[in-house]
Amino acid sequence: MVKRIILIRHGECHGNRNLEQFATVPDYTIELTDKGREQATEAGKKLKELVKEESMYFYISPFWRTRSTFELIAKAFPREQFDYSEEPRLREQEWGYLRTHEELKKLLQERKEYGSFYYRFPGGEAASDVYDRINDFLGSLHRDMRHPDYPQNCVLVTHSLAIRLFIMRWFHLTVEEFEAMKSPKNADLIVLEYNSETQSYDLKTPLESDAANVLRSRPIKLQ
Repeated sequence: MVKRIILIRHGECHGNRNLEQFATVPDYTIELTDKGREQATEAGKKLKELVKEESMYFYISPFWRTRSTFELIAKAFPREQFDYSEEPRLREQEWGYLRTHEELKKLLQERKEYGSFYYRFPGGEAASDVYDRINDFLGSLHRDMRHPDYPQNCVLVTHSLAIRLFIMRWFHLTVEEFEAMKSPKNADLIVLEYNSETQSYDLKTPLESDAANVLRSRPIKLQ
């Protein structure tokens, strides 16, 4: 079994600092800020401390901010220690076409009130659509990991929503538990580690959550 599955959110990007970026330029082109580059470099050091000399395989969202995060992380390692590929299924949620800042703010407020898992941006995706992408990716990932020469660690460089949906899918969480999860911070490492006793993965760095959201869930009643 793969020793660890490590999820890394990209470093701070210009859209994180200024929401208007998402309304004025194509989302995939938004790049890291200077702070985000520092965060990505620091994430590389933390990853090095964790895996040491162990081998790794990186799956990278094709957005420019995730590519740049990976490039800066990779500087902490000799090239022979890892391999990588771009994985479009790990891309950010599609928010639809370019809009004014005011239009975008209105849609984000609607999503907050409706619930982010089911709310679909006009011309874009709901979180449930991204969930389907992650579910499809996991099928490919399981096939990859069955190869006898697969590296010791699997690393995903992706986005906040994709990380939360990966955790939701992997651990079979409810929609309400997903809604309660708070976003990981930029360049955070979320680590799943294999437990040989239980033959399953433990979430070593659980995400913070809002328990009140879980309490509002409607339980399933069995007859």
